[in-house]
Amino acid sequence: MHLVAQTSRQTQQNSGAARTNPARSGNPAKRAAGVEHPLGRVTFGDWVSGARLRTLTLAVGPVAAGTGAAVVLTDPEVVHWVRALLCLVVALCLQIGVNYANDYSDGIRGTDAHRVGPARLTASGAVAPKRVLTVALVFFGLAAVAGLLLVIASQQWWLLAVGAVAIVAAWFYTGGKRPYGYFGLGELVVFIFFGLVATAGSTFVQVLDVNLESWLAGVALGLVACAVLMVNNIRDIAQDKVAGKRTLAVLIGARWAKALFCVFLLAPFVIVAFLALLYPLAWLVLFALLLALPACLITITAKTAPELILALQLTSFTGLLMGIGLGLAFAL
Repeated sequence: MHLVAQTSRQTQQNSGAARTNPARSGNPAKRAAGVEHPLGRVTFGDWVSGARLRTLTLAVGPVAAGTGAAVVLTDPEVVHWVRALLCLVVALCLQIGVNYANDYSDGIRGTDAHRVGPARLTASGAVAPKRVLTVALVFFGLAAVAGLLLVIASQQWWLLAVGAVAIVAAWFYTGGKRPYGYFGLGELVVFIFFGLVATAGSTFVQVLDVNLESWLAGVALGLVACAVLMVNNIRDIAQDKVAGKRTLAVLIGARWAKALFCVFLLAPFVIVAFLALLYPLAWLVLFALLLALPACLITITAKTAPELILALQLTSFTGLLMGIGLGLAFAL
């Protein structure tokens, strides 16, 4: 990753300036070119960018796999497809909500002041922080409403606690005084909620049971979600160090982070191969290696941020294809 050399004192001064001047861009390239994004002059495209669409595949894959696993447990006509749709709404709204919450929290802390990826709404000064926070809370609220409907439909009231913990985890990733994302725990929580909980939960609310297929798919997709977060954090290692954000990538260093990324991304295919012994259509999921292997190669050899962004996109689509592919393999 190519970074402009800076002294520690200069970095601290610039970070402080970014916190006091909301009109400063969160993208060093734009800032160097003198391109500012005046507060309030925001477009629909800016909000779409803030939602980070490339990460939404992490919400779709687990619901697809979990729904397919539900078909294994019962007759396809018995599966509650409306509940499956509500699961998708919960997952998507939580993912979008955490993206906006991350934008807000990192922006007001100054963490994004020197990032080299796409400019964020808060850090760039495009939107007032309170507006970004409000949008994040709206999506958390929508996830809560959809989740409440699932609880009412399934009559499993204990799921309210699971939903509450999921929203709390989404907020405290970068929010609060001691966000766990700043202490190397992001991958663990992502594995739990965007892997196990999302997949097994989608199965359970539809048929009130969870099978081995659902748990294994949850492990596989949780690892892919960890890979997405890891490659994103590899891109930001230098900036996160300056900002005091101790992600797992920062803690173990770029070399080991890249190796761990490859483990996260390729290990799920071992699970897919095992499942293919029981569900032959799952062999087709191995075609997702055509995305995963280039993502690994790019990440290992990457020198610039755009290369890592490409690897992130390939990784995200790997998760999407794996989730949908396993879901179809189970269901058909």
